[in-house]
Amino acid sequence: MSSLQKQYVVPMDGQDDFPGVVPAEPFSVVKSLAAPVRLAIHQTRQWLLDQQAADGSWCAELEGDSLLESETILLLTFLGHEDTEAAERLADYLVEKQLPEGGWAMYPGGQIEISGSVKAYFALKLTGHDPSAEYMRRARTAIMAHGGADAVNSFTRFFLALLGQISYDQCPAVPPELVLLPKWFPLNIHAFSAWSRTIIVPLTIISAMRPVRRIEPRLGIRELFLREPEDWPPLKCPGLQNNSGAFSWDGFFRMADRMFKWCQRRRLLPMRRKAIMAAERWMLARFDRSDGPGAIYPPIVWSIVALKCLGYPDDSPELQYCREELRKLTIDDEQTGTTRLQPCRSPVWDTALTVRALAASGARPENPAMREAIQWLLARQIQRRGDWAESVNVEPGGWCFEYNNDFYPDCDDTAMVLMALHSRFAEPTEEHEALPPELKLATLPPDENKENRRRVAELEDTVAAIDRGQSWLLAMQNSDGGWGAFDRNNNREFLCHVPFADHNAMIDPSTPDLAGRVLEALGQLGRRLGDPAVDRGVAYIRSTQNADGSWFGRWGVNYIYGAWQAITGLAAVGVPTDDPAIVAGANWLLVHQQAGGGWGESPDSYEFPHLRGQGPITASQTAWALMGLLAAGLEHHPAVARGVRYLLNTQNEDGVWDEPEFTGTGFPRVFYLRYHYYPIYFPLLALSQWAVKVGGEKAAEEQLAAVSG
Repeated sequence: MSSLQKQYVVPMDGQDDFPGVVPAEPFSVVKSLAAPVRLAIHQTRQWLLDQQAADGSWCAELEGDSLLESETILLLTFLGHEDTEAAERLADYLVEKQLPEGGWAMYPGGQIEISGSVKAYFALKLTGHDPSAEYMRRARTAIMAHGGADAVNSFTRFFLALLGQISYDQCPAVPPELVLLPKWFPLNIHAFSAWSRTIIVPLTIISAMRPVRRIEPRLGIRELFLREPEDWPPLKCPGLQNNSGAFSWDGFFRMADRMFKWCQRRRLLPMRRKAIMAAERWMLARFDRSDGPGAIYPPIVWSIVALKCLGYPDDSPELQYCREELRKLTIDDEQTGTTRLQPCRSPVWDTALTVRALAASGARPENPAMREAIQWLLARQIQRRGDWAESVNVEPGGWCFEYNNDFYPDCDDTAMVLMALHSRFAEPTEEHEALPPELKLATLPPDENKENRRRVAELEDTVAAIDRGQSWLLAMQNSDGGWGAFDRNNNREFLCHVPFADHNAMIDPSTPDLAGRVLEALGQLGRRLGDPAVDRGVAYIRSTQNADGSWFGRWGVNYIYGAWQAITGLAAVGVPTDDPAIVAGANWLLVHQQAGGGWGESPDSYEFPHLRGQGPITASQTAWALMGLLAAGLEHHPAVARGVRYLLNTQNEDGVWDEPEFTGTGFPRVFYLRYHYYPIYFPLLALSQWAVKVGGEKAAEEQLAAVSG
């Protein structure tokens, strides 16, 4: 028995922490799984290949919660279009998503969320739903039981002010003068996270100009007010301690808020006109080569309102552009007669992950589908300077999440694309060679010199793109050794105390899941311990490990996601699998395997960390856990075999898995996501990695002999 294997625990049904010896999975069990795993891989791989778009990409629906439909109806009402068929279809979708208790949640299985519920109720009234109807009375009761409209967040207050339900005095001041502040000033527009600044800048115009569309009193929501708006509680970022003394950041920003409002009422802001013009220029500049400003839903909506404030006519190119980008996020469901929206689109992310999963499953780089996908990714590399260049001096080379978002490439997508591109150079493994002919993908026949020249040119382009992307990614490393998403050292925590910070995402600091992914990419590109950037990244991941062995997951739900990425990143750069950090992380995953063989975790764990690793079993989270254990060297652990069996037993005949749960994270405690391809390419990646790890009969026999020895 090796010393390594004695470090792991064997989870038992009904028992959370059973230390003991880890037997290798018997060779007969591994052999019995081999054929069904190969068939499962083939089915999922074929399903994904069938979904490839004509341009070579993949892009699945990205689902958010009901606030997208509600806010769209509120926007349409501001524009005078609440009586349209589009608004009615959105409202019908809201009725579908109402909880039995009466409100609306941020994710399936979640509790009522007050801001989204108030907006949904308001949207239904505006589209003609009778407030005396049973579902409306039920909604009203639930909302009042959870604090009423008094408890909504800052963005919801702006929508209420926009439609005359409250005064802008009850909204936080978002002064356009922010845009004029220099970079050296602690509070400047580039100190906020990338997604926040694209929301804040158009909102500064709205905050300054205070547009209102008056609606009939019968359509208002005064019945949801517990107190008069001027007596509503102060706004606060979720999770921050209640510290509002005069010498606290809360106290400072609340005083500044009152000062700006006092000056605005008395027209004592001499730079206001210049500031509004600067905000307008900043906003319009980010329309260029972008799927809407920031390429996400909220800035598109607020930009439409800001343009109307500034007097842009409906037929202006700027307003037409924003409306068209909003339309692209719209999905009309003809089966149900409803309409829903996506928060953005995810083609780069989906394509990179699909390429990785297909490559792991044995798809050769010269397969036409793979070649077209990689060429599509190469064409999406951003080679112009964006907001990130305010703090980093390096040549452009990153990738964004969406089709077009030139100002905002991100480290997460860049790392994932680099790994996808690297698959073009991967050598086939013995396991791939052992696939029967009917499970292999066809390769392109060589066409002598012409074909060789084409291949050489594509390989050279790929190498150049990888070099640019890697250089950009290394330059984006934070001073603490980790990586954030869009900017370097975007970590000024005092900004989380501004009154409009209650969407819980004002800054973009390092996170262990993202650091793990970047290390995984750097490891695939040949960097190892001893490389300064790698050493700093490893030290950062070690410093963020929780006492129980887990890691926080910022961009996926939650500690399962964090543990998978941290373990994988450490192992990829040469941290040995018997390292205490990897052992502790793997043990945490083992202990949280559920009786059915899979893993699951609810977004509840962001609000209540003691619920980490608990929730309905999902295919995507099971795949994450399996890949974490495989990276930890536990491919022959019984828990891994149970996880593989779970995926096999729950796969549908068409090769996919059902997963209604939201396992993606937008803003922790505020907004969650359901990536419709997560329960497809992640299980394919996990099963393929397992198949390669066990390596067929010879490798299994050697592993069995080693463990028995």
